[in-house]
Amino acid sequence: MSKDLLLEIGTEEVPAHVMPGILAQLKENAEKAFKENRIAFGSVRTIGTPRRTALIVKDLAEKQEDVSSENRGPSVQIAFDADGNPSKAAQGFARGQGVDPKDLVEKDGYVYAMVHEEGKATAELLQDLLKDLICGLSFPNNMRWADLDFKFIRPLRWIVALLDDEVIPFEIAEVKSGRTSRGHRFLSQGDFEIANADSYEKACEENFILVDQDKRKAVIREQIEEVAKANGGTAEITEDLLEEVLYLVEYPTALCGKFEDKYLKLPAEAVITPMRDHQRYFPVKAADGSLMPLFITVRNGGKEHLETVQHGNERVLRARLEDAQFFFDEDRKKSLEEHREKLKTVVFQQGLGTMYEKSERLMELAEFIADELGADEKVHKHAKRAAELCKADLVTGMVQEFTELQGIMGREYAKLDGECEKVAIAIDEHYMPRFAGDNQPQSEAGRIVSVADKIDTIVGTFSRGKIPTGSQDPFALRRQALGLVNMMIEAKYTLSLSKVVAKAMDLYQITDEAARTKMQQDVADFMRLRLKNVLEDVRYDVVDAVLENVDDLYAVSLRAEAVAKFVASDAATANIQAFVRAANLAKKADAAAINEALFNTDEEKSLYQVYTATASSVDSLVAGHDYDGAIDALTELSAPIDAFFDGVMVMDKDEKIKNNRLGLLKSIDALVNRVADFSKVVL
Repeated sequence: MSKDLLLEIGTEEVPAHVMPGILAQLKENAEKAFKENRIAFGSVRTIGTPRRTALIVKDLAEKQEDVSSENRGPSVQIAFDADGNPSKAAQGFARGQGVDPKDLVEKDGYVYAMVHEEGKATAELLQDLLKDLICGLSFPNNMRWADLDFKFIRPLRWIVALLDDEVIPFEIAEVKSGRTSRGHRFLSQGDFEIANADSYEKACEENFILVDQDKRKAVIREQIEEVAKANGGTAEITEDLLEEVLYLVEYPTALCGKFEDKYLKLPAEAVITPMRDHQRYFPVKAADGSLMPLFITVRNGGKEHLETVQHGNERVLRARLEDAQFFFDEDRKKSLEEHREKLKTVVFQQGLGTMYEKSERLMELAEFIADELGADEKVHKHAKRAAELCKADLVTGMVQEFTELQGIMGREYAKLDGECEKVAIAIDEHYMPRFAGDNQPQSEAGRIVSVADKIDTIVGTFSRGKIPTGSQDPFALRRQALGLVNMMIEAKYTLSLSKVVAKAMDLYQITDEAARTKMQQDVADFMRLRLKNVLEDVRYDVVDAVLENVDDLYAVSLRAEAVAKFVASDAATANIQAFVRAANLAKKADAAAINEALFNTDEEKSLYQVYTATASSVDSLVAGHDYDGAIDALTELSAPIDAFFDGVMVMDKDEKIKNNRLGLLKSIDALVNRVADFSKVVL
């Protein structure tokens, strides 16, 4: 008969951002532990609030599964002496297996011990298993308290461990397990008893704890939406803020507060940022999308004295908005261009000059990129001006107080200064994407300045030897490079990475040829790894096949798509084998030089003719990014390659003839590699 298990770990409030990871980790560790201990179970669930992390296991077997094994020992000749008595080797083996030597079985010239281990009672195993689960949890940061050596993310206060209605006794950090939990800090009567594992959630709810995070999340969302609707607006609910609030409360109650209309004259983000990022409030918007002088917050408690709570939150927000108003007014005493002068006092990175010098580089680099992309005169002008002003808001009071507003305030201040709308938008967009899942720049000028900024930062940081390794990436270069790759693909930009990197090195005055060569290789390798992330849905061998040349990031994605489609076709195997045969011998060629006069067999003449025709076609198709067409053209080489190998001795005694044939194969391999290195494709 199966039973249900409950483990509740009670602590002081755990930081909201680590709770999802703790719940996932506990579930994974529990499933692994039960499987390793041969304890059958139905389902494993983890639920929790800031003060409790709970594990609920349904249909847990009452005992371990029995296990029988047939373990081989020494050979029969070694196991028994001349009289048939067990030798010391056999006796030692039997002792190690826990069997009597006379019970050893002879089979296939060896002796075997038939071992049967009867499963232990689950309740007995759980004492150590649950203790190990708690102690085995890992956290970003740990605490110690009292004079204990035990470490945990927050001090342990209580432990509930029940197998149905039976307590599983153990002790950690002077806290003994039992059936007593703690209710809501303010709404409950304090401690409460849990009769059995099945009644856990109901018992929590009776003591003002909504312990299931999914139910609690649904309640919070519903309450926020209802409160917003009752006040004539719609709440702007972002998933990251909702999840943070979710793990700040145990018994949520949403309420609406107000602030003065005068603050609506500030840019919307200047109001929303203090509200959402600093106070964990949800902004409310009208039907036309404009910000209303309202906010919604979620208290950890019931509906009693909501007016008092509302007034308290309003006072806090008023102070933050008053700060925003002050900094905004002070910032507006100068234009964005005047603020830019102060960048001369702000260091970009040690050894890389100031932010002012960075903006000067960005202007030149943005113009270079615009030229490479064939942008029109207006885009050139907008990109250059945006590059000039894009860092100026870093020295404004608003951004120094609310760092999340960098770029955003630059956009707003640029608009107020009368700058072109496209310049203002580009100032904001050049930081995009700011985080995983963020939008890409949508304007031409915004993309160009974004590319310039990211390349400048990567080249500058690499020049200092600060290439990210392991988990260390203090300048967020991986995020910037990943954003760059995604942007190039989304925008369908054909841009030479090596040319842009070379220009960036010129602006940094990196002149040493060895250093320049190493920089190009380092940046290409760095982008290659980011491309692997972007192409994670494509077969790994196909990705490897197209990553040799990453100079055109957009083209890599197109080649991967085309090769993946080709590899999945029926014709792939025969064609790829032909390409690989040519590639294998091409490695022995010193050069790709071809002298048509040295061909003396029909097969090599035919292959050369097909190659020249195919090369012209492939050049045109690759230039137009038609890689499906390029692959179709390359398949015309397959039959002539096979005929060539069947009828021609490549390694001819005549050195000139041999090198000429190798040169032909090398030329063919180079042509094929304009699409992919098919030798890396697994057939």
